[in-house]
Amino acid sequence: MDQTAQIALAKEKFEALLTEQFQRVERMKSEKLFLDYSQLKPIIIGMAGGDGIGPTITGDTQRVMEFLLQDEVKAGKVVFRPIRGLTIENRAKAGKTLPDDVLAELKECHAILKGPTYTPRTGDPWPNLESANVAMRKELDLFANLRPVRVPEEGIDWAFFRENTEGAYALGSQGFDVNEDLAIDFTITTTEGSERIARAAFDYAKANGRTRVTCVTKANIIKATDGKFLRICQSVAKDYPGIELDDWYIDIMTAKLIDPKRRTQFQVLVLPNLYGDILTDEAAEFQGGVGTAGSANLGKRYAMFEAIHGSAPRMVEEGRVQYADPSSVMRAGGMLLSHIGFPDRTAKLTRALDICCVTERRIAPNGRDTGATSAQFTDYVIETVRTLK
Repeated sequence: MDQTAQIALAKEKFEALLTEQFQRVERMKSEKLFLDYSQLKPIIIGMAGGDGIGPTITGDTQRVMEFLLQDEVKAGKVVFRPIRGLTIENRAKAGKTLPDDVLAELKECHAILKGPTYTPRTGDPWPNLESANVAMRKELDLFANLRPVRVPEEGIDWAFFRENTEGAYALGSQGFDVNEDLAIDFTITTTEGSERIARAAFDYAKANGRTRVTCVTKANIIKATDGKFLRICQSVAKDYPGIELDDWYIDIMTAKLIDPKRRTQFQVLVLPNLYGDILTDEAAEFQGGVGTAGSANLGKRYAMFEAIHGSAPRMVEEGRVQYADPSSVMRAGGMLLSHIGFPDRTAKLTRALDICCVTERRIAPNGRDTGATSAQFTDYVIETVRTLK
């Protein structure tokens, strides 16, 4: 195929992508108000174990959540519903990242706690499926990824708002090889998408007494998409008097997070998709690593909560699944409880995890038989919750 034909084919593919994104923008414009959980009976919590260590740590987290919500469960106000089809084996068999029956199950839930899911890489024996996380964020329009990081003794109390449905990940599986010499990928920024994540960050700051929001981009180099994201954050900031907006470039921000003098000044950070993924992994190291961090994926109709680490296939291969650390999913479960209207239970779980993971740390999983099992650690957390007033 000559270059003229290759360019023509690339134009066709690009035109299809643009049409798809125009349609997505119109759907965003027609969005309704956020779901009111206080009006629901029952609140349905979907429990999707996922792959690898996921079913173990998610199952143990469910034990803690059921203990905290035992009265509501008995009264029929809260229902836990298992979603078992989000495994790589089932997704590969269906040939879809989110099989139709699994997506239908997810849409019947009001909030979802999800274990890590495996994303195939080049050379894997699986089909070239999109990330299940990315697919869920798009299908359920979970546009805001909230990742908190707290280390009080070091003055760290950060809330990261990562845009979830655009940027470099939105079309991560839809780039293409133009020819053997040239491959193209895409990054996307829309007005609607950028404005709603910016407002989510500022609303959080306002509700939680924060006085600064930091926008992180590379707008000096990536001028169209990152530039648009920054301009919209600057515009939204005008609606929130008393909350300062500053902006940093992603490269220097990765350095300043480890600067003891500077890092305590950051409060709420709002970032495009890829930068948010990278920076929150770095930030999680301050509180013990990605295995300790939970995250919320928020939309107007649905919400999904998860750890920020992967499915740990090596632990599966080596027979160490029972020694996985569930604290990250437990923190995500705590965020879920607050989101659906039980902040008092979240406070108890957070205090218990701080005791079990930091201050007392009587037993702790370390991924091997020299540490506690996930089940043993879960018993420890439940025992600690019982002692709290």
